Amino acid sequence: MNDPQEPAWWENSQGHRVPVDRVKPEDKMKDELARRLMAGAEGVQEVIRQFKKTAFEETLAAQQLIFDQYGAKVGGAGGNISFRSYDGSIEVRVAVNKTTGFGPELGAAKALIDECIESWSEGSNDNVRALINHAFQVEKGNIDTARVLGLRQLDMKDEDGNPDARWKRAMDAIGNAVIVKGSATYVRFYKREPGTDKLIGVPLDIAKL
Repeated sequence: MNDPQEPAWWENSQGHRVPVDRVKPEDKMKDELARRLMAGAEGVQEVIRQFKKTAFEETLAAQQLIFDQYGAKVGGAGGNISFRSYDGSIEVRVAVNKTTGFGPELGAAKALIDECIESWSEGSNDNVRALINHAFQVEKGNIDTARVLGLRQLDMKDEDGNPDARWKRAMDAIGNAVIVKGSATYVRFYKREPGTDKLIGVPLDIAKL
């Protein structure tokens, strides 16, 4: 006997209506399995979403409480913070990852850096030249943000051993070129590995469980 609740037809992946009695039993089984597991996945997703919301709210409240003790104000999501259990076996980390890029000032920085390279004598600062070439692979359409910012740590000098003024202007231009495109806040959980002092991450990604 046909189930009165069952539709008279099913829609296939091409959008065609197929009479239900033409749908193969194995296709019905696969459909039921996929829908049932998806319902479970969506339920787990909602649990994780609510847990994430709770984790952010509670860590922010704890941070506010600590700041209140010192009469300070909690600003925006600009820094990282961690909370550890008293015995140090558990740690909750709230991390802010910023996505950065560069504005047109970077072109001025590259021009000044090129002037510095041209003024350096042959064979000098070869390591720095390599760093610069890796940072600015413009011909390949690549600019390595971390390497470009890392150039600012270098204290370059001119042929007389004095701080290179052009290099300093180039580094200032790099600093002015930095644009924060956006940021994302993450909460991560760690626990001590038994028998060691090492903290290992608690994965919430189903693929890592």
